Amino acid sequence: MLFTIALLGVILALAYYFYIKVFTYWERKGVPFERPLMLVGNMKGIGSKFHFREINQRIYDQFKGKSSFAGMYMFFKRTAMITDLDLIKQVMIKDFSYFQDRGAFNNPRDDPLTGHLFTLEGEEWRSMRHKLSPVFTSGKMKQMTGVIIEVGHRLAEAMDTSVQAAKVDDGCVEIKDLCARFTTDVIGSCAFGLECYSLKDPNAEFRTKGRQIFERRRHSQFVQSFLFTNAKLAKKLRFKVFPDDITDFFMSAVKNTVDYRLKNGIKRNDFIDQLIELRAEDQEAAKKGRGIDLSQGLTLEQMAAQAFVFFVAGFETSSSTMSFCLYELAVQPEIQQRVRDEIESVLGNVEEGELNYDALAEMKYLDQVVAETLRKHPLLPHLIRECNRDYKVPNTDIVLDKGITALIPVHNIHHDPEIYPDPEKFDPSRFDPEEVKSRHPMAYLPFGDGPRNCIGLRFGKVQAKVGLVSLLRRFKFSVSKRTEVPLILSKKAFLLSTENGLYLKVESI
Repeated sequence: MLFTIALLGVILALAYYFYIKVFTYWERKGVPFERPLMLVGNMKGIGSKFHFREINQRIYDQFKGKSSFAGMYMFFKRTAMITDLDLIKQVMIKDFSYFQDRGAFNNPRDDPLTGHLFTLEGEEWRSMRHKLSPVFTSGKMKQMTGVIIEVGHRLAEAMDTSVQAAKVDDGCVEIKDLCARFTTDVIGSCAFGLECYSLKDPNAEFRTKGRQIFERRRHSQFVQSFLFTNAKLAKKLRFKVFPDDITDFFMSAVKNTVDYRLKNGIKRNDFIDQLIELRAEDQEAAKKGRGIDLSQGLTLEQMAAQAFVFFVAGFETSSSTMSFCLYELAVQPEIQQRVRDEIESVLGNVEEGELNYDALAEMKYLDQVVAETLRKHPLLPHLIRECNRDYKVPNTDIVLDKGITALIPVHNIHHDPEIYPDPEKFDPSRFDPEEVKSRHPMAYLPFGDGPRNCIGLRFGKVQAKVGLVSLLRRFKFSVSKRTEVPLILSKKAFLLSTENGLYLKVESI
């Protein structure tokens, strides 16, 4: 009995110590903060009542202008939400060496597809980023644009089929899935060298698996939120993110492609080729015992993880950008017509009127429309950086301890009326060159910034623009009886997405 009481006392004492150490951190530092709840911190209602962007908005509104950053707790994770744009620039660019890592969940031992460029840290990240960067140069983009344009033709054909089928429903078409099938086929070809046939068959295997990545979760929303906000603890507990069959599918796709190319001496100058070259190289860093050990080449698991993140990041983000863009153009037909006029004007000066990389670069207003889409509908609610050593915050006496998370609230910055007047209005003129110059460079962060920005931003923008040009040349988009105005957004998905799909009326031109 005495032993049980003593044990209970020790447990309570440890729990109290943990509470004091974690949940009084910002108070002890003298940093303005939102008072946390036990266990959940400031995440009460996450995934059910609130999305991250809504929790962030609450804290952003409380503290912006009062302090350059505010304290919050993502479950047990002590997090500094940075609201001052100058401090964001310090963290992401000038003092990047302190904030190189994202602190994102990765557990390659148990969940090999999580060991990719987005989650890698330290020298491992630096080495992999350096090796993969040549894949995304403008020269490589120019090479791949032909493939993307060819898939764009098939997108227009698939839309035509959908329009014919939708005549019984007043021409109402679900846009997001069609865009996702387009980007699945593009990434399948550019990353894996495979024809996925998603545009022909909505239930093609690659499209089905791609959909399942976001719709079939291994855990409940609450556990998923904990896993991503407390990554290191989740890794120690040996959590996994992906269902085993999804891991097996992508591992097999990469293995079979690599084996076939090596056996038959095939080269396509695509992402898989770059990984094969990496696998064959001996790296100086590996000899010195640091960084990813490539002395025996990349492991199959490492190759699969890099191909997987290219696939996931490429198809979901670009398809969402396309569908949100078409929605905004349907709501404002005068903007849609101006984009269409520009497309026809540029292509009227191109041989046979065929789209190419250089013609795409001439479409300046289209670029502004895509930029405004990403301003109003940023796919990530926030960016995360983890402090890798003690950091004295400029112009303060406050020192952030190693392991503290910095959160940059992208969605909330993009919707700040002091930065973007009438932020819910879709207005491409915000990206007129003189308007861009007048704004703080950290006021627009759909791809992040600094050395750890999105490596595939150029590819993603080209892919989305090709898809939009292919559709706008042949179809007119308008609001249908099923179109939500405003859109109802999902509270469960981390990436920005609609709760009920995205329906528009589509008519052939």
